[in-house]
Amino acid sequence: MPAAAESAKGATYQARFERRWRHLTRPHVRALAWLLDAPDLLDANAPYWHGRIAAPGPVAPEVEAWLAALEADPAPLEAALGGRFYSRLGLYAEKLMAFYFAQRGTLAAHGLQVRTNHHGIKGNGGKETVGEFDFLLDEAGGGLRHIEFATKFYLLDSDVATTDFDLLVGPNLGDTLGRKMRKIFDQQLALAQHPAAQQVLPRPVTAAQALVKGWLFYPPGAVDGEVPVIPGITADHCRGRWLTLAGLAGEAGHAQERFVVMPRLQWLAPLKARVGDALPAVPAPLARGELAVLLATKFEADASPVMVATIREEDGWLLEESRAFVVRDDWPARAAIRRQTGQKPG
Repeated sequence: MPAAAESAKGATYQARFERRWRHLTRPHVRALAWLLDAPDLLDANAPYWHGRIAAPGPVAPEVEAWLAALEADPAPLEAALGGRFYSRLGLYAEKLMAFYFAQRGTLAAHGLQVRTNHHGIKGNGGKETVGEFDFLLDEAGGGLRHIEFATKFYLLDSDVATTDFDLLVGPNLGDTLGRKMRKIFDQQLALAQHPAAQQVLPRPVTAAQALVKGWLFYPPGAVDGEVPVIPGITADHCRGRWLTLAGLAGEAGHAQERFVVMPRLQWLAPLKARVGDALPAVPAPLARGELAVLLATKFEADASPVMVATIREEDGWLLEESRAFVVRDDWPARAAIRRQTGQKPG
């Protein structure tokens, strides 16, 4: 799996991230830095999103200094995370952003649920959940900004230019970018208008926007600079490849290349791990043949795609050079069924 070709800025995103944030080595701090610094997945100026995409802008110097302080003393961040095991990457990312907003003094509410009376339903005191505000942030004028937050990983099920956001498919085929954005726009960002929301909102919501971070993965043969153009996606978005297990095994490589199966909670920021660390969260590097054998065994019992990083060793660290989703050989056929029927294959 060759490293991704260099972007228009002259380096892969992984190289640019390492150049700026090499002093950050703690996984939680690196993940938070990625959430704040990574290009937004969606272009806020594109007409597809009707001006409803949040664009936080570059990381301010004081935030950069704050991240460096967390690297030196991560106790406040670890306390906010609570020491629990996060099985859902989205919830983990949400907790990191809640910590950031709280530390910046702008967080009015996180995960505020809206419920309505619904007779005949048992439990919850006869109430039915209408929705939930991801974040409510204080606005300068006294109102609230509703931020609907998502971190997404989509594989492009196409090798041609497209404006069909349903061709950006979640690795497990249960979601598409088109479906996700329709839900955000039609339901989640309209939550403040629901009568039941008025009972729980501390102040009026004066703005509602989506903040979407993530990585897109392009099909075999696509290289940076020649990937299918997707209007509405930020030009400099984080990207990788996807390929089948057979494609991985049959791809030409070199004897020194090594790969790491990426732990789910480290999918956000480019991987960085100290060589020889006894960290169970980061598996040992594998040669291509070893990786293919491992994934073949895994795919016999579990069809879920696997995120793999191509890594290099530098100054005692394992550093991600590029990343890819490796999928089972029947994934393209299953994706076609999902595309044609709109339903996730059984």
